[in-house]
Amino acid sequence: MRKILILIIVLGMWSCETEKSPIQNIATFKGQQVTGVTVNTEGRIFANFPRWREGVENSVIEILENGKSIAFPNQKWNDWEIGEKISDNVFVAVQSVVAFENTLYVLDTRNPLFNGVIDNPRIFAFNLSSNQLIKTYTLTEESFHKNSYINDLRVDKKKGKIYLTDSGHAGIVVLDIISGESFRVLDNHKSTLAETGQLTFGNGVWKNTVHSDGIALDTKNDLLYFHALTGYNLYAISTDKLITNNNQDIEKNVKFIAKTAAPDGMIMDTSGNLFFSDLENNKIMKLNVSSGKTTVAAEGEKVKWADTFSIYNNELFYTNSRINETQGDISEMVYSINKIK
Repeated sequence: MRKILILIIVLGMWSCETEKSPIQNIATFKGQQVTGVTVNTEGRIFANFPRWREGVENSVIEILENGKSIAFPNQKWNDWEIGEKISDNVFVAVQSVVAFENTLYVLDTRNPLFNGVIDNPRIFAFNLSSNQLIKTYTLTEESFHKNSYINDLRVDKKKGKIYLTDSGHAGIVVLDIISGESFRVLDNHKSTLAETGQLTFGNGVWKNTVHSDGIALDTKNDLLYFHALTGYNLYAISTDKLITNNNQDIEKNVKFIAKTAAPDGMIMDTSGNLFFSDLENNKIMKLNVSSGKTTVAAEGEKVKWADTFSIYNNELFYTNSRINETQGDISEMVYSINKIK
């Protein structure tokens, strides 16, 4: 009887595992560390490679149906090298790409090699029908610091704003889509500051301090979620409060949401589920914000520092940036973009 019971339990566990959607590879990159991925409404896939070291082949690419890629919007935009003159029509140090409706927003930190901001951070907006630049947003001097690393963004069409996290110097930036004006809030606030200086992985301790990083927008409830990378607390704030630029009121209205794993990428789906990475355990988690229930969406060897998420056609795309594994020469390392149902 005991043997039969054990067999039933084992089969039940096996059945539960097989219910998870299989992980499908979209593209791989040898010697090129990918961080960002985004998919537009027509299924076009874009990715970016940060200039954390020399030898970046392209800052922004479009991935074709055969898994190969081309420089976006063209090779000239991607040809800048460290030490060269900076202009308004080159990518210097791109950290994030976000497709919203028919526009691709390319976030350029202007902070190559983490040596400090050498020019005002920018967002380049490209029309995806023509692949032409339609607007450049330049952050004002009051919106960033010398050690800022503007990390990721979300577009709020309802409010006409773009929200950005700063992982180098804790804070959030709010940018007006029409006027291009920007302002900074929650600067060095406890909700945007890192909580620890290290994370623990199977291959050892990764020592770093990374502030406000993951960001997700709930447009139904007008809430912006954000999280420090080296931290375990998820926060949110009403976008109605956020756009007032009243720092005292904003700080008072920040809400603690939940204790979570230490994440990088975050995204909200249309059903109120917040997806975020569990970096230390090679997982992607799904939090139902209404119920507070957290489940595992994906895990294992095909999840290696899930850096950025994008949702298209009921599929979750993510990058494996393998940051904790990456040291020194990366020429033989393979980075990837994957997806799950």
